[in-house]
Amino acid sequence: MNEANNWVEKSKKHLWLPFTQMKDYEENPLIIAEGEGVYLTDVHGKKYLDGYSSLWLNVHGHRKREIDEAIIEQLQKISHSTLLGATNIPATELAEKLVEITPENLTRVFYSDSGAEAVEIALKLAFQYWRNLGHSSKQKFVTTKNGYHGDTVGAISVGAVDIFHTVYHPLMFDSYKVSFPNAYRNEHSDLEDVKNECLLEIEQLFAEKHEEIAAFIIEGMIQGAGGMNVMPDGYLKGIEQLCKKYNILLIVDEVATGFGRTGKMFSVEHENVQPDLMTIAKGITGGYLPIAATMTSEKVYEAFYGDYTELKTFFHGHSYTGNQLGCAAALANLELYKKEDIINTVQNKADFIAEKLQSLQELEHVGDIRQLGLMVGVELVKDKETKEPFPWGDRVGYYATLKMRDLGMLSRPLGDVVVFMPPLATTFEELEQMITIMKQAIKETTEVLATP
Repeated sequence: MNEANNWVEKSKKHLWLPFTQMKDYEENPLIIAEGEGVYLTDVHGKKYLDGYSSLWLNVHGHRKREIDEAIIEQLQKISHSTLLGATNIPATELAEKLVEITPENLTRVFYSDSGAEAVEIALKLAFQYWRNLGHSSKQKFVTTKNGYHGDTVGAISVGAVDIFHTVYHPLMFDSYKVSFPNAYRNEHSDLEDVKNECLLEIEQLFAEKHEEIAAFIIEGMIQGAGGMNVMPDGYLKGIEQLCKKYNILLIVDEVATGFGRTGKMFSVEHENVQPDLMTIAKGITGGYLPIAATMTSEKVYEAFYGDYTELKTFFHGHSYTGNQLGCAAALANLELYKKEDIINTVQNKADFIAEKLQSLQELEHVGDIRQLGLMVGVELVKDKETKEPFPWGDRVGYYATLKMRDLGMLSRPLGDVVVFMPPLATTFEELEQMITIMKQAIKETTEVLATP
C-alpha cells in the first residue's frame, strides 16, 4: 500500500467528519496535503481550484507570505496566554483595528474561536443585558425562516434550516421565526411587495410581543447555509428601524458575509445599518487560524459594568480566546486589505462573475442564480418553468459537486444549491476557469438525472 492510500485508510478508520455522512466519504475519500494560491493538492498529487474558499474562509489564497511571516514572528515571542483577567499585545491591537473598520457604534470586542461561539456569546449578552437593566421579561429571540447561525445549542435555537435542526428540537429553546423575502420561492413576482409583507409581519410580532423580545438576529444581506438567498433592498434597514422603534436589540451575523465577501468590508455597509451586536469570524484571519469576535455597542457594554458584588459580570470565556498567533494572522490579513485594495477588487470581480454566470442560465435545469459580491448560489431544479425541485433522494447538488471535483474544482452544495465562493484574491482567469468547470459539471449531472 502506498503512502497516499495509507492515509485514506487511516481516515476511514478513525475520523468522523463534520456535516458528512461517512458512508459518502468512504465512497469518495479526499485528503488535502498542500495548498498554494487558490489551489489545493490531495495526497495523490491531484490539484483542485478552491471554489469554496475552504468553507468560505480563505481570502488571499493559501500560503500567503505576509500572513505566514506574521505567524512565525509571533511564534518567536509567545504562542498563547489566557485572556481571562489579562490581555496580550496582538489581541489588544486587533481589537483597536476591528473597532476602526466596523460600524461606528460598535466599540467593544469579545473574542472567541468560531462563528457559532460568537453567536452564542451574542445571545447570552443580549439576554443578560436586559436582566442587568431590570427587564428580565425580555428573554425571547426572533430569527428568520431558513436562517442559519451555527451548530451549538443556542445557535441552532435561532436557526431554522429543518434538515440541520429538527432532530435537536428537544434541546432547543423556543424562538420566533418570521418569513424571509425569498422572491424565487414566493408566489409574488414583485419583490418589493414580498419585502413589505415580511416587514409588516415583523412589526405585527413586535407590536404584540416586544416586552418579551430581547433581540432579533439575522445574517447580513444574504442567507448563507439556508441557500444563498439575497435580501431585497431596504429589508435589513427596515428591520433595524423596527428594532429601534420597539426597543429590541439587533444582532447581525457577519460570520460568512464579513471581510469583503459581499463587496463591502461588512454587509451592513450596503444599507448603513448600525447593529447593537455583530458577530465576525471566517475571513478575519484570511482563512488561517480560528479567531472570532462578538462586537458590541458601548450601550451594551455599560450594562455589564459595575462592582463585582452587583453580579453584572459576563461569566463566559474560552481557553484560546484572543490567541496571539490567530490575532497576529488577523492583523497581517487586515493590512493586506489596505495594501492590495481588496474591497475594490472584489466589486470588480463580482461584476465579472455576474456576466460570466449568465451562460449558466442557458442550462435546462438551472432555476435561479443568486449573487452578492463573491457569494453565489446556483439552484438546480427538475423543471425550470414550474420550479419543481429534483426529488430529494436524487442529491443533484451533491453529485454536481462530485463532478466538479473530477474536473478539478472543490465546493460543497446546500441541498440542490451549488455554492460558488472563491477566495477574494482569485484572478479573473481563475474565476472564468471555475465557472467553466461549474457549468460543465451541472450540465452533465442534471442531464443524467433528468433522463427518464
